[in-house]
This record gives sequence, structure tokens and C-alpha cells, in this order.
Amino acid sequence: MVEISQYISNGILRVLAKPNAPKTEVIGYDEARKALRIAIAAVPDKDRANTELLKFLKKQTGKRCELIAGSRSREKKIRFE
Repeated sequence: MVEISQYISNGILRVLAKPNAPKTEVIGYDEARKALRIAIAAVPDKDRANTELLKFLKKQTGKRCELIAGSRSREKKIRFE
């Protein structure tokens, strides 16, 4: 299991989302974009993938989080409290 907290900088996590995956999991880190790659087991329709992503990140870190940029993009920014 990947320790997500190490990729959070100034309370912000950059994510490259891959929706429609068989299961939600961290699949790597993109050095060029400085973003964590996460496969999401939900369709990118009606905000389902974003909801699944936030639920996954909260469960993994134990912290509250919110999507602050990229709601309709694969590149997202998540703020942690």
C-alpha cells in the first residue's frame, strides 16, 4: 500500500485519475506532472468518479478532503484539512 500523505504538499494533492478501473487503487506516481496516479472504480458520469476518489482518499489518509480543481478533468487537485 502506498503512503498517500507523502505526496501531499501544502495541504494539496495532485491526482491523475483513471476512471472505469476494476478497483480503486493507487497505480503510481507521475514525476513529470508531480501527481499521484489513481485508478477509480466508477464511471466519470454524474460526479460518481469524483465521489469515489474523495471517499478513497479519506479512507486512506483519515483526513477530510475536498476537490478544489479538475472536477471535469483527469488532472485534479485535492485539498486536505
